[in-house]
Amino acid sequence: MSPSFLSRLARTSLCGVLALAPLAAPASAAPINDKFKSTVASFVSEHIDDWVAVYKDFHTHPELGLQETRSAGIIAAELRTLGFEVTEGIGQTGVVGILRNGKGPLVMVRADMDALPLQEKTGLDYASTVQTDWRGENTYVMHACGHDAHMAIFLATAQTLVDMKKDWKGTLMFVAQPAEEGGGGASKMMADDIFGKFGVPDYGFALHVGPSAYDTVQIVKGQMNSFAGGFDIVFNGIGGHGSRPSTTIDPVMMASKFVVDLQSVVSREKPEQEFGVISVGAIQAGSAGNIIPDTARVRGTVRWYKPAVGEKLLAGVKRTAEAIVAMAGAPDAEISVRSGGTAVFNDPDLSEKTLAAMSKVLPADKVYFAAPTTGSEDYGEFLKAFSNSVYFRVGVYDPALFDETGAPLDVLKVPGNHSPFFAPVPAPTIETGVTAMTTAVVNVMAK
Repeated sequence: MSPSFLSRLARTSLCGVLALAPLAAPASAAPINDKFKSTVASFVSEHIDDWVAVYKDFHTHPELGLQETRSAGIIAAELRTLGFEVTEGIGQTGVVGILRNGKGPLVMVRADMDALPLQEKTGLDYASTVQTDWRGENTYVMHACGHDAHMAIFLATAQTLVDMKKDWKGTLMFVAQPAEEGGGGASKMMADDIFGKFGVPDYGFALHVGPSAYDTVQIVKGQMNSFAGGFDIVFNGIGGHGSRPSTTIDPVMMASKFVVDLQSVVSREKPEQEFGVISVGAIQAGSAGNIIPDTARVRGTVRWYKPAVGEKLLAGVKRTAEAIVAMAGAPDAEISVRSGGTAVFNDPDLSEKTLAAMSKVLPADKVYFAAPTTGSEDYGEFLKAFSNSVYFRVGVYDPALFDETGAPLDVLKVPGNHSPFFAPVPAPTIETGVTAMTTAVVNVMAK
């Protein structure tokens, strides 16, 4: 990143705040109590406007997986300003920051950086208009999964913990991960021997924002999300004129039948009491309405909780595609089915302790245990090396949009992750995220 860019960003971003404002340490160390709560609240209130500016900057400038050079550069510069020892290029575009503060546990805090290939429709004045090459085609890019908020909370938490160094001891490992959205970023960082270079964490924490109230934090004990797999299938046919389909083998017909028949795998083969989903997200074929093309491509995702269910669903995807090809008398299809990474498991004991600590700092009725989600997350790749970790969820929308059970009053007003309308309310979302993450970290590192 160029000095000129940092100079410009300093007027509105966290980088400028860190460079110009001295960090004021608290008078004395304290556990998670009212004094800690007051200290964190005061610091957050003082800096929230700067952190929102950082969030909006990330939101306006999204980058796809393994292209996050700008985001990684900002994160590396900010962590260096705070006194972290920074290593870039871990897992291609990942960043690792180490901050030592006496003897104590090694605690990992992780955030993901990548955005998604879709056009933003939020109408925000800081909305993304970025376009880039993706799989050989020009596409819009948007932070539709909240990774912009993750990065802002990540940097703000780092600043808060540096300010509170007298309250904790040990070593912080701040990990900015690339390519969470199906790009294998965590696996790439593991392949780069992240823990061999920087140590295996004693504790790990990560968070994800989502469509719930921005004053809430949710923790799942044990398995907190699903395993993920996917498929990419090209049906090969014989193209021809749309008026003479009998002279063709229609791959669009094959793809259409495949999309429908897939659901029989879920409804007729998966055990009724078990979770499993197969969804098609992309169908690409043809160039004109009067031309039957010679190929049709179908891509989708598969999610499950139990490995045996995943094996059955993935086998069903392959078998269904092969059967449709055989029925049509078509050339062999190009079938790629992947199993995907591991699910994320929260340590039950650490989950209990983390929730108890957060309940002392945030409203106790707004921090609660929740059911697993159906989404997936490659943070679980890191947990193959250690298990003492908690991954929690933070809401992003006005609490007035939800009833007393947390259900949305109008689902159209609370678009979820991966929607082109996904629009977190920045300040309260960041405030809750920073408060929760700072509390979780200090709770295992307190002097």
